[in-house]
Amino acid sequence: MREPERHSDSSQPGGPCEPAPSSASGERANGLDPSSAPLPRGPQEGASGGEAEQAERPLIEDVSADVAPVVEEFIAEAAQANLDQEAEVAAETPVLLESVAGDQQKAVEDIVPFIAFEHVNKSFGSRMVLSDVSFYVQPGETLCILGRSGVGKSVSLRIILGFLKADSGTVRVAGQDIGGLSENEIQDVRRKVTMVFQNGALFDSISVGENVAFPLRERGNLQEDQILQVVRGLLEMAGVAGMEDQLPAELSTGMKRSVAIARALAAQPSAILYDEPTTMVDPLMGHLLGNLIQRLKMQLHLTSIIVTHDMRFAEKLADRLVFLDEGVVRFFGTPEEMRSSPDPMLREFFSRDELVMPV
Repeated sequence: MREPERHSDSSQPGGPCEPAPSSASGERANGLDPSSAPLPRGPQEGASGGEAEQAERPLIEDVSADVAPVVEEFIAEAAQANLDQEAEVAAETPVLLESVAGDQQKAVEDIVPFIAFEHVNKSFGSRMVLSDVSFYVQPGETLCILGRSGVGKSVSLRIILGFLKADSGTVRVAGQDIGGLSENEIQDVRRKVTMVFQNGALFDSISVGENVAFPLRERGNLQEDQILQVVRGLLEMAGVAGMEDQLPAELSTGMKRSVAIARALAAQPSAILYDEPTTMVDPLMGHLLGNLIQRLKMQLHLTSIIVTHDMRFAEKLADRLVFLDEGVVRFFGTPEEMRSSPDPMLREFFSRDELVMPV
């Protein structure tokens, strides 16, 4: 996998796209007071060993035998590169990060995060979207950003990728402050951190296979037959096998997201940002996407940030959660800490999620 091949000089997929509104809240039923109702048990508390076994099942098992050797080498390279990146970040000088959430006391930790916001502010005109926002995600961890529509979740992802700039505060990505980086330096960051947009952001005029092949050709270190094998294997891993020749317009919303994940993996990133991966998909597809994201984290050592309104999805995947309310961090901590929080708004969020998504 070392001989160079001529690569396309097409432009990268488009910049930020506006997410469709999501609906996570339900109506208050029969006078239920969420602030006093007992919180439902989280899925992790009652989950069987089946989900854990599924997450540990090797990705290569989903790949056809005739392309498995090339694909296995490709994903092994990606996993090793991510381990090397983790070690590189860990070797940086630790920084004191101060996290503030709602009425919580200030917590100062001496850590080296892979991605961190430190007192970030962002407004559009007179509208404040993010106000003194602080949170972090460690290398190899998954952070879920929760909150209702319009509270600054997707804006946070676009700031991480440099599509938007914070008005003030510090944003660290892969161990460096990105606030003063040039456009070329930001492009280097985007080679380490990629994003799965809510609408997939696929090239409409070319096939699914060509979409996934795009980052591979840009890298220029694979022969054409190897590219085709990796494309096929990544699509099989993402659960959309055999769709190489279809156009994006022929796919369902969930399938587009799966293809977008396959294309993201083709770039061998250190981190993937997911913008509402389960919005407008059926429960089965949402479950499959969750399993795939978990397997990628465990087996490729990917750092992940997931914007979602789905508390159950977040509890399944997250090491830490940040809850935004009108651009302010209401909570930052582990799922267990959030579920035990006495904050009435968090309890209401749990209860409404239970009403909207019954077991």
